[in-house]
Amino acid sequence: MKYNLDPDRKIKIEVSEGDRVDFKLRDILVIPDHQISLKKDFDPDFTGGYEDKAGALQRVAANVQRLAELQEKLYAQDVYGILIIFQAIDAAGKDGAIRHVMSGINPQGCHVTSFKAPSSEDLDHDYLWRATKVLPARGMIGIFNRSYYEEVLAVKVHPEFLAKQNLPGKPGGKAFWARRYKEINRFEKYLTSNGIIPIKFFLNLSRKEQKKRFIARIDEPKKNWKFSVADFKERALWDDYQQAFEDMLNHTSTEHAPWFVIPSDNKWFARLAISEAICVVLEQLKLKFPEVSEERRAELLKIREELEKD
Repeated sequence: MKYNLDPDRKIKIEVSEGDRVDFKLRDILVIPDHQISLKKDFDPDFTGGYEDKAGALQRVAANVQRLAELQEKLYAQDVYGILIIFQAIDAAGKDGAIRHVMSGINPQGCHVTSFKAPSSEDLDHDYLWRATKVLPARGMIGIFNRSYYEEVLAVKVHPEFLAKQNLPGKPGGKAFWARRYKEINRFEKYLTSNGIIPIKFFLNLSRKEQKKRFIARIDEPKKNWKFSVADFKERALWDDYQQAFEDMLNHTSTEHAPWFVIPSDNKWFARLAISEAICVVLEQLKLKFPEVSEERRAELLKIREELEKD
């Protein structure tokens, strides 16, 4: 299974009378086998030239309904499972995006997993183990708030995390990380071959906007719980994380699991782009309700007649 997404496909979104968002998929897509510069190629403040927040949020609401209808077909067809992955620096808006974009789907057909620091049990297994055991079944949508990509992000930035994995040999170094990227690519190809389709989002936030959101979390008492000293300390490693993100995007955006880089300085546009991308990918699957046989249809009509007589 390949995405077969045309990077020059235009996203034309009528958001209010006489106005629209108009951009191409390549504005938010890391094209496989193309090297990107996160700083030069993707602007965290990009909005497709559109500034009507209210109009865009109306379109997000329409996409929520669109996604709900696609989910119903996904469940009924029972051929594909959808794995939606969110990766980002702190305060980029992962939680809000999940809450808003997925608000209309049936909770019985969706499961969210948030990946925190690995437990001692996790560390006693291979690094994909804790993700593998919570993969979505066919007909279901699984959402990973952070994911196995932490193994080439936080673990790469913090060598002490890698040391805790007690791996054989001398882990670390260029060859080690190249192997991990290949292992992840093979894992995702295996998933798609078995009908589990990854949709991967990197929420691209600027350092300036992160500072603004951190201050807001401190200034508003009801948001204090969302801010930790660890978040602030990680900010000091900004450049290291940006390099790790760029390496991740360049090595793991493939034909079967490309990355979407979502401009996230404006939450309303991020949610619009995410909701559009999910719907575009699901529509590529040509989901449909199962067709019943003529025999089954005749049986149903007979039951209907009996019900009319009752």
